[in-house]
Amino acid sequence: MDIARFIEHIAVSGAIATRMGRATFGGGFHLVSCRALLAATALALTVAGAGRAQQADRSPASARESAPIDITGHWVSLITDDWVYRMITPAKGDYSYVPLNAEGVRAADTWDPARDEAAGEECKAYGAPAIMRLPGRVHITWEDDNTLKLDIDTGMQTRLFRFGAAEPMGPRTWQGWSAAEWEISGDTSRRRGFYRLSGSLGDIENFGSLRVDTTRLRAGYLRKNGVPFSEDAAMTEYYNLITEDDGNQYLVVQTFVEDPRYLAQHFVRTMQFKREPDGSRREPMECSAT
Repeated sequence: MDIARFIEHIAVSGAIATRMGRATFGGGFHLVSCRALLAATALALTVAGAGRAQQADRSPASARESAPIDITGHWVSLITDDWVYRMITPAKGDYSYVPLNAEGVRAADTWDPARDEAAGEECKAYGAPAIMRLPGRVHITWEDDNTLKLDIDTGMQTRLFRFGAAEPMGPRTWQGWSAAEWEISGDTSRRRGFYRLSGSLGDIENFGSLRVDTTRLRAGYLRKNGVPFSEDAAMTEYYNLITEDDGNQYLVVQTFVEDPRYLAQHFVRTMQFKREPDGSRREPMECSAT
């Protein structure tokens, strides 16, 4: 009950009590009921003021402090699906399982890696919509209390996930602008369909996940053989942490890419990463056009 309703409730109760006092005790109850009403109202105002003061003194928790899961650390990709499209560069014209429209097919059929290399665009296949599907290792840290930083060995790329920051109007980049938010199970104002896993993969820790929305992308490739995405593309990702019974941890990343220019529907994929104890096996590699 908020303060306005509380006071209204007291006032109504006082009025009723007054009428009852007059009817039963010839009005002698009227003074007592008024005093009770004033005292209760003063108490309610004091409590409300103290509550507002406490709220003002309490700073909002940072993204790091409010994190329901800890995805920081070293991770290695597990190539459990689409091996021939992720471990090697597919042949030109092979865009199987990518829902390209007619314009997307035409663009894919013009792929020329030598032209990309000559133009200094060897990193076209290392943009945000593709980078997490390439084999390699990822180091995740907090750059500050509201920014997660992903250092990716493959292509030596860096992604920044920003919590609560306004989107800038700068130039488009391969990694774009990524806005992040925690989605916490049990918080009905932010729930997005959380689920619980059973069996050998255990549970999603704390029933929370990370959502990342990426825009302001520079046009690039969904696959290294020239399967395109345009500057109109946008991507939503969900990061879930899974712990097995033996203590091994896995980071499961679901991606949804939409592109009204080149895709007939969302390009949806799921990737898995396994936590490593340290970064001793990292091997950063520069971008390659082939």
